[in-house]
Amino acid sequence: MDFVVINGNSQEEEKRITVYTTRPDTIFGATYLVFAPEHPLLSSLLSQAQSKHVEEYRELAFKKSDLERTELQKEKSGVFTGCYAKNPVNGQATPIWVADYVLGSYGTGAIIAVPAHDTRDFEFAMKYSIPITWVVRPDDGSCGNFERPYSGEGSMINSSCSESGLDINGLPSKEAASRVIQWLEKSVKGKKKVNYKLRDWLFAQQCYWGEPIPVIFLDDTGEGIPVPETELPLTLPELDDFTPTGTGEPPLSKAVLDPLSRKPARRETNTIPQWAGSCWYYLRFMDPKNSSALVDTAKEQYWGPVDVYVGGAEHAVLHLLYARFWHKVLYGIGVVSTKEPFKSVINQGIILGEVQYTACKDDEGNLISADSVDELAECKQERIPKEKVMKSGDLFVLKDNPNIRLIARAHKMSKSRGNVVNPDDVVLEYGADSLRLYEMFMGPLRLENLEYKCIEKVTEEIEGTRFNTGISAMMEFINAAYKWDKLPRSIIEAFVLLLSPYAPHMAEELWSRLGHSNSLAYEPFPKADAAYLKESTIILPVQINGKTRGTIQVEETCTEEEAVRLASLDTKVSKFLDGKFIRKRIYVQGKILSIVIDVPKKAKVAQQ
Repeated sequence: MDFVVINGNSQEEEKRITVYTTRPDTIFGATYLVFAPEHPLLSSLLSQAQSKHVEEYRELAFKKSDLERTELQKEKSGVFTGCYAKNPVNGQATPIWVADYVLGSYGTGAIIAVPAHDTRDFEFAMKYSIPITWVVRPDDGSCGNFERPYSGEGSMINSSCSESGLDINGLPSKEAASRVIQWLEKSVKGKKKVNYKLRDWLFAQQCYWGEPIPVIFLDDTGEGIPVPETELPLTLPELDDFTPTGTGEPPLSKAVLDPLSRKPARRETNTIPQWAGSCWYYLRFMDPKNSSALVDTAKEQYWGPVDVYVGGAEHAVLHLLYARFWHKVLYGIGVVSTKEPFKSVINQGIILGEVQYTACKDDEGNLISADSVDELAECKQERIPKEKVMKSGDLFVLKDNPNIRLIARAHKMSKSRGNVVNPDDVVLEYGADSLRLYEMFMGPLRLENLEYKCIEKVTEEIEGTRFNTGISAMMEFINAAYKWDKLPRSIIEAFVLLLSPYAPHMAEELWSRLGHSNSLAYEPFPKADAAYLKESTIILPVQINGKTRGTIQVEETCTEEEAVRLASLDTKVSKFLDGKFIRKRIYVQGKILSIVIDVPKKAKVAQQ
């Protein structure tokens, strides 16, 4: 869609800029525009006052890779250009910002920002105090709590303009999006377009390690021709020195190249990047020793597609996108039998380093409270040792001066921050399984009931990738098992099998100590017996004159007379029944006991 740029001095319309959005239904919630630092029109839009700041920001952005710029956990940064543009649907003057989380290769390199309904836009708006307008109401009717954005669909609100004649209030999101597109196309202010997230990715690296590219260039014509199939697979030549040349040429330029077809020629000296191999390695897992094919057809059809792929958020943004593309190419040429490589993808999150505390400093170097600083990213900061920090409510402050609020943040582990915890050190001290259990936990019954409830819970949590609560269920089982002097071997074996996906080394050792010579990897996973999952007792609510006064524990087959007797013995319920005449009893087995009693007239007056 097209926004008309407004001249900051004369309000004169200067030029049109095209922005891209995947949510046209939220156009009325656009409170600012964001340009990628490399946008070709950016320099021509800058106000004189902001030009220097924007150019400095662009220089910093150009030093970052696309991965660094789009990292989800990265703190958002940007600069106001000093210019505004008219929203095509309501004519509202919309500020134009430049921020590195927008890439020039995505869409048009400029986006509408709707902070109420996009996480990145929300974080940016909160940091720079940009207005937030809610235009989508969730189906549950909630909206506008300003704690987090709502990125789902719903019904439209605050989405009409009498001047343009566009009114999408009350429409479902999808219908509203179609209505906006129709209006834009009719008004010649925009059009529908499919934008592919797949972008060009440099398919070469100037390193020695990596698969050599099987292409030869003829010196006389510069033509690149493929290496004959008889020379494949191409292997790296032996080099005494594979360090960078210092002239910009790849290390392989040091190799002695043989001429081809009696013509002077040179081999391609770049190598294939490591991400290329990671696009299809899962196929090789299915048939790792096959020297004649990428993967055996029968094995690929048996094992594929991958059931669950576990990877981080940044991992999914680029790598898995290209892995899908790679797989679809292989599907197109008949190498694989499925269109998609993975049935499901799970983002497991990241383990942060230890919390670091910093204090802000004024121009004189004195410590000041973070509350008094508008731009935390730009102020001078000093690292504060944790022994000098104390917690005050939800905030962290200096012990010596509680009026100085500190910045507390757990960063991703990195060598530059000095907060890396080497997992090898943890394994050496505590063992691999202890580390696995810790990572995945980062959260009078009959014995048979306890066993099968544990089996049911752990199975559900594994299937739902809620590993911490699965570990909690096993901890509950162990705590309850301590009450028994002896446990049947079958119950212990079932527990060890439950433990095996979490702590395989520990489980194998326990399995061996139980007298088994075979690996538990060949044992079926335990299943819960439904008969033992059914509770023999239930918690029954008791109402007196329509108000719940307590609960009692009864057998599931408890009769009405027994339920009334148990209610009269309960301390919370009995005080409402003592000395009262029971006029009526309503009992729904397994659901509720409701008792109606006579209330003295005097008491009735007092209750009014």
